[in-house]
Amino acid sequence: MARKSLVGVVADELLDRIIAGEFPPGAAVPGELELSARHEVSRMTVREAMKTLQAQQILSVERGRGTFVNPLNRWASLEAVLRAASEGKNDAAAAVQLIELRRMLETGACELAAGRIGDSDLNTLQGQLEAMRDAHERHDVAAFVAADLAFHDLILRASENVFVAVLFAPLHRVLERRRTQTSEVREIQAHAIGQHEKIVQALATRDPHKARDAMDAHMQQTLDDLKSYVLAAPRD
Repeated sequence: MARKSLVGVVADELLDRIIAGEFPPGAAVPGELELSARHEVSRMTVREAMKTLQAQQILSVERGRGTFVNPLNRWASLEAVLRAASEGKNDAAAAVQLIELRRMLETGACELAAGRIGDSDLNTLQGQLEAMRDAHERHDVAAFVAADLAFHDLILRASENVFVAVLFAPLHRVLERRRTQTSEVREIQAHAIGQHEKIVQALATRDPHKARDAMDAHMQQTLDDLKSYVLAAPRD
């Protein structure tokens, strides 16, 4: 792997501090002198690093005032947004928005899959569902999450739309982290098993509308569970 340039190192470390909440949206970031001293690099290197984050719309410059952090919804870098979603401290909004994104894409993918999925893939889906049940009984969160992700990945592939799979590929790390967070709750696991069973049944009918409705109901249940069991839970 190529060694990261000093500009990239400075930009990444400043992004890390932004994601960690040291500089929240609207906050001013340190100036060139402070950053060059901190990183022991030239002001030119710092200036280029800041330009990198400005090009990604993470930072904006207000002439005569300074450089400020933009809200997450203005960021133009998918990699940076995914880092914020997986590593950020105040991530309730990102968790909800991720489910909203899944709802938009996965309901359509399930609708397409209904008319294209073969018997072999249906049998594999049933196998992943059984693996989820087994992991639930054994209190094995990691195995439950693995089967859950494999279940949804198969439906995305069965849609036979290459763009769907490409769009979801960068989300895998974030989805795995979110699934692990929610699947630690036994009630959420039980709800997910019931919803996945309905999805398999709907796909088996080869009816696109039933398949879409089943996935949509699953996404709604996921959102409700997130709000009820995770986001509403008291924090230490």
